[in-house]
Amino acid sequence: MSAATDDGLWSAIADPSRRRVLDLLVEGGDATASTLARKVPFSRQAVIKHLVVLEHAGLVTRERDGREVRFHVDPDRLDEASHAMTQLARQWDRRLQSIKQIAEAAHREAGDPLKE
Repeated sequence: MSAATDDGLWSAIADPSRRRVLDLLVEGGDATASTLARKVPFSRQAVIKHLVVLEHAGLVTRERDGREVRFHVDPDRLDEASHAMTQLARQWDRRLQSIKQIAEAAHREAGDPLKE
């Protein structure tokens, strides 16, 4: 996954409303914007805007079904996103562990001021 792809992904899932729309699609399978709008506290137009951002990030795809447009999650892209988030979490865990070790070493070198 490239940096530009990551940026699109992070931007898409950064918004709680978009995550809610994505969750609804994951839980219920494919759905129209109207169906999704009945399950969230924002308008159909807002749902469509969120779906477009999710689509540009590759997380959802659309398919015309007669007069309706149905959206569904791209499972492969969702797996990629999940893997990217896991990798990022591991990187932060390593960084935080390094910071902890530095802080503990600095504390040992300074000595315990309460014992003096």
